[in-house]
Amino acid sequence: MSTQLLPVTDVPAVYIIHDNPEWIAPFAQALDRSDIPFVEWLLPEVSIDLTTEPPQGLFWSRLSASAHTRTDPHVKDYGRAVLAWLQTAGRTVINGADVYELEVSKIRQNRELAMRDFDTPRTSAVFGSAALSTAARDFVPPFITKHNQGGKGLGVRLFESHAELDAAASDFAVGGANEPIDGITLVQEYVRPAQPFVTRAEFIGGRFHYAVRVDVSDGSFELCPAEACEVPSAPAAPLDPFSVREDITARTPLIGRLEMLLTELHIDIAGIEFIETADGRQVVYDINTNTNYNPSVEDGERTTGRTAAADRIAEYIAAEIAAISVSHT
Repeated sequence: MSTQLLPVTDVPAVYIIHDNPEWIAPFAQALDRSDIPFVEWLLPEVSIDLTTEPPQGLFWSRLSASAHTRTDPHVKDYGRAVLAWLQTAGRTVINGADVYELEVSKIRQNRELAMRDFDTPRTSAVFGSAALSTAARDFVPPFITKHNQGGKGLGVRLFESHAELDAAASDFAVGGANEPIDGITLVQEYVRPAQPFVTRAEFIGGRFHYAVRVDVSDGSFELCPAEACEVPSAPAAPLDPFSVREDITARTPLIGRLEMLLTELHIDIAGIEFIETADGRQVVYDINTNTNYNPSVEDGERTTGRTAAADRIAEYIAAEIAAISVSHT
């Protein structure tokens, strides 16, 4: 397969850096509705000329932690190279290089949350698979595993006993069925929600947009809200596990704290997941900087006269492009 230079345009535009065309459609439609030009930089199979400067414009990183499951195991490093090129040239990047390092490491996410006194699940990071069973002995069953570089529920398994993990430990080894791409598996306390749902709070421009209730009554850890992630449900299953939580607002104390976190970490767009327990804990466990939105939730927002998240992103991008244009005049 041949490679080509990343495409450019002469008009003020947003360049979308990504690895999965299936996730782009809702944003492309919103940008089109707002007459905002955009150019897709789809990795891999492209090249950059390091003797040239990147084009002028706004850049939006939608590189994901699960890219290696779709195309090429090295997409993470391709993305790092592109973001480094943009950063050293002083280009404005939505969710830039430092944010991407957070996206691909749940260890980093855990540390940034814990150092700011958010309640996080007790977690151990295991390098390789040989120490997995030993590390898990410090956890009272049930407990879960997950990949450090995750997304789409990669490596997330619930274990009811240490013996159950012992029998499955080889799956996490090199060449195993559940091998993590970076070799790091997390062992984590299982946080049981008071009700069978978790909450995903969405932020755009660092500010709260809406919170979504995600039904987990079937025991699933696959929480991707995008249409491309949906699988056919059994007849008895809920029609849609995603719905807006009207009781979570910008005035909710946890939301205010999360906005401060995003400001400090220079994260522009994110979905942050948390669990509320029967004993009053609000446990924050995941920061998604390559966030997607559920189509039925988005349609519901438009039907009720509110701004859907994809449309709000288009507004945010338009303002950023305008600011860049002013700075170059």
